[in-house]
Amino acid sequence: MLTRNNRIKDIYANPIGRDIIAKLLLQMNVGEKAVKNRIVGNLKLKVLPKLSKGQLDDGFIDTVLTLLNSEQDIPRTDNSPIQKAWWKEAVFYQIYPRSFKDSNGDGIGDLDYLNELGIDSIWLSPIYDSPNDDNGYDIRDYRKIMTEFGTMEDFDRLLAGIHDRGMRLIMDLVVNHTSDEHEWYQNAIHEPASSYGDYYIFRDRPNNWTSFFGGSAWNYVKERNQYALHLFSKKQMDLNWDNAAVRHEVHDMVSWWLEKGVDGFRMDVVNYISKRSGLPEGNEIVGKLMGYYGVENYFYGPHLHEYLHELKEKVFLPHRAFSVGETPGTGMEMSKLLTGDYRNELDMVFSFDHLETPGHTRFDDYRYDLNYLKKYMINWLENYGNHCQPSLFYENHDNPRMISKVDPDPQFREVLGKLLAVIQLTLRGTPFIFQGQELGMVNQDFKSMDGIRDVESINLYEEFCKTMDKEAAFHKVLAGTRDHARTPMQWDDGQYAGFSTAQPWIMMDEDYKTCNVQAQMEDENSILRFYQKLIAFRREHTVIPYGDVIFTNKKVKDLFTYYRKDKSELLYVENNLSPCSIKRKKLPAGTRLLSNYTEASDSCLRPYEAVIWGACRQS
Repeated sequence: MLTRNNRIKDIYANPIGRDIIAKLLLQMNVGEKAVKNRIVGNLKLKVLPKLSKGQLDDGFIDTVLTLLNSEQDIPRTDNSPIQKAWWKEAVFYQIYPRSFKDSNGDGIGDLDYLNELGIDSIWLSPIYDSPNDDNGYDIRDYRKIMTEFGTMEDFDRLLAGIHDRGMRLIMDLVVNHTSDEHEWYQNAIHEPASSYGDYYIFRDRPNNWTSFFGGSAWNYVKERNQYALHLFSKKQMDLNWDNAAVRHEVHDMVSWWLEKGVDGFRMDVVNYISKRSGLPEGNEIVGKLMGYYGVENYFYGPHLHEYLHELKEKVFLPHRAFSVGETPGTGMEMSKLLTGDYRNELDMVFSFDHLETPGHTRFDDYRYDLNYLKKYMINWLENYGNHCQPSLFYENHDNPRMISKVDPDPQFREVLGKLLAVIQLTLRGTPFIFQGQELGMVNQDFKSMDGIRDVESINLYEEFCKTMDKEAAFHKVLAGTRDHARTPMQWDDGQYAGFSTAQPWIMMDEDYKTCNVQAQMEDENSILRFYQKLIAFRREHTVIPYGDVIFTNKKVKDLFTYYRKDKSELLYVENNLSPCSIKRKKLPAGTRLLSNYTEASDSCLRPYEAVIWGACRQS
């Protein structure tokens, strides 16, 4: 049991403490040396409020200790061989259905494109019945298809078409919350004495928790004369996972889909399902630092492991189903405990600390430094261990386009898009490609809030307008709006980018006229064709999913190099992370197998150049 008499070095030695300190340092843009310093490391926790002159208070210390003492398990550190699994070899492709394409109403024609690209498994964002307050992540009926996407019969044909092509399908499982139009919630507010009355989280008075979409996390419910919790939009009501009946409902629903033939689930904000008993007030310092109040009381809740283990044992294991959890806020050590192959909880997680550089948030307008990605990947791949499988991704439906974040200069768009592909598809881990990423799609040129559809962005704009003028608020929203990733897939240069014959639900700019599937399919040197070659290369070289990763030039800025090695093969990958040329000290030994430049250069690595070398085979 850790107490205030423990020292900072004791906290850092604790796996969960290490995660918490790493998160705080990331938010403050402070390096690890600050806590590894002997003088700092020997400070007792109880002296921090005085030494920090009030920047840290006793409540903050108590909050940290509560988190640390709630986790007694320690991840395994043995270096056992990697257990083989289909999802460790697969390349996943996320489809955001409102913005993808449906060739003729059945979705089948679109599968040929993904099959030709080399995709092994599709992650389909929510298609369940929903009022669409948050584009399907507010589910009204888990066993019904949203009308705009067709019928359950259409889904069955889609699933059969996926399996016929040798691909798999995982769906989005959104069970931290439901729509306020779900029958469970309607029963809960209209019949509070019924069995549904405790399906959601109600209390007589709200605490200070805030919503990720802005404002209070509590709605007043006049039917019950109480407040209901919503960590996200006002129409996304948090389920009470402490109620065994709720967990049974979830188990039953997930089993229903798996019995239909679905291969697994991506689990939306699944680490939020367990809230701390009594729903304590959020610590003021943590709230200001993280931008949200109360998060420390649910991002790694007291029953999280218990509930995930129960779901795995009762539902996922019997169906041999795959699971990847979206777990914002969790660090490496927490992720080890969530995904260790010996723990039977999740197969993988999405951790998001690599998506913004230290000291920045998604709504900051800045240029992303790829040297941070290098540092992050080295740390995770050297320390995550063989019991856990990393997820490799830059983009999804919640984040702006990576090329725009790194370098919006159009002269580098193609080579940068290919560089990012090389890194993602040659490191150890499972790659997740978001629709349009394989084209090198970039952020949209929205002119005003009139073009924005995302509920998060609209709510935050209203919040920003309280402290800045409208133009500044719009530019802040523009830096991080999720709508950059949600504009229609760019199929051709025709009307509406070939996405639809009618005006789309969200408009795109003019980029589709030059960046589209049709044009890139016809160009052997396009980003799309490069992804196709890389995915095929990854499939041909099992050293990539299962071999060792040996990093070199760790301290050299702008140069990201590593070997991929197993008993039969050795690959060498070199990446220039900058828009400037890097002079070679010597040419790598072996054969130049693949590069994002068509012509070879022996003297230097050109801007954003990536090269894969095949070294001599070992006997």
